[in-house]
Amino acid sequence: MQFTNVDPEEIKKFDDVAHWWDLKGEMGTLHVINPLRVQFILEKVQVSQPQILDVGCGGGILSEALARRGARVTGIDLSSQAIEAAREHARREGLSIEYRLQSAESLAAERPASFDVVTCLEMLEHVPQPQEVVAACARAVKPGGHVIFSTINRTPKAFLFVIIGGEYILRLLRPGTHDYRKFIRPSELRAWAEASGLRWVRTASLLYNPFTRRFRLVEGIEDNNYFMHFVKA
Repeated sequence: MQFTNVDPEEIKKFDDVAHWWDLKGEMGTLHVINPLRVQFILEKVQVSQPQILDVGCGGGILSEALARRGARVTGIDLSSQAIEAAREHARREGLSIEYRLQSAESLAAERPASFDVVTCLEMLEHVPQPQEVVAACARAVKPGGHVIFSTINRTPKAFLFVIIGGEYILRLLRPGTHDYRKFIRPSELRAWAEASGLRWVRTASLLYNPFTRRFRLVEGIEDNNYFMHFVKA
C-alpha cells in the first residue's frame, strides 16, 4: 500500500515500539497523560456514543480509552506494527474498535463528513505535510462536529524542555522521538484549520512539574505541548 504524505523514518520509530501497553515502558508517558487527553476531547461533546476517528492511533492507547467511555471508535495509522498491537490488545480486552492501516487523506475521501469527533494527537509533527492532515480531518468530521489536535510549539523553550529535558534528561520519551524543525506554531495550526473550514473554539496546554512529576492541562495558554479544539462550520 502506497502513501504519499509519510516519512519512512518517522514510521520506523513507531514500528520499533516494542510494548505500547507497558505502563512503565517507552510509551508510559502517554498512559499518564491519557486521562487529561480524554477529558479535553469529550467535555464539550454532547452526542451520546459519538462516532470518533482517531488519526495516528498508534497502539490504541487513546482509542481504547474513548471506547471505554462509550464512543464508537475508528483508529487509523500508517505503522503496521502499531495497528497490529492495537488490534491484538483490543481483542484481549473485548473492545470493538475498527483499526485500519490507512492515511487520514484516504479515509476522508472514503468517508467524508462521517464522524462526530476527529482527534489527531501527537501526530502532526511526524508528517511531511501536516496541513494536508488538518484538511483531511476537516473533511472527515460532520458539520457541527469537533476536531481536536495536539502538537508541539516551535519555540526555543520547547526545544529546551521537550527535546533536551523530556528526551535526554528526564527520559519521558525515547531520545530522537522529535525533530524540532517539524514543530508547529499555534498560529500555523490555526491558519490551516480555518482554511479548511474549521472554527477555533479553545486552546489548552499540557504542563509538567518535574518536582511532583505530574501533568496538568491548563486552558487559555499556548505552551510547549498544546491542544486546539475546532468545530466544523
